Amino acid sequence: MRLIDRLMIGALRVGIGARGTALLQTTGRQSGRQRLTPVTNGLDGDRFWIVTEHGTHSNYVRNLLAHPHVRVKAGGTWRRGEAHLVNDDPNARLERIAERNPRARANANIVRSSGTDLKVIRIDLE
Repeated sequence: MRLIDRLMIGALRVGIGARGTALLQTTGRQSGRQRLTPVTNGLDGDRFWIVTEHGTHSNYVRNLLAHPHVRVKAGGTWRRGEAHLVNDDPNARLERIAERNPRARANANIVRSSGTDLKVIRIDLE
């Protein structure tokens, strides 16, 4: 896991940045271990949206494609859901995420500017 992810997970655990960022828990596709990844808080009712910076090259995306049952911690609450890679305009989705949650705008801008293969993931929450 990258150092920046470890720092962000630690900050989120103590409540820093929790409105703009969420935690995604996936199951490792090879190890079967639970993995945590900080993501932009794309909570929208009973759906959670992620725009991944590096498409299916990211380990967390590979994990959720292999094991789509995930958990998301947004707003201090863990919720279970099922993840789906969807055909959606990533830039438009990032804008909708930022409009719905202004505290996520900085994260959305980082994803947009540093992304190499933007893909959209929808998580249908229980």
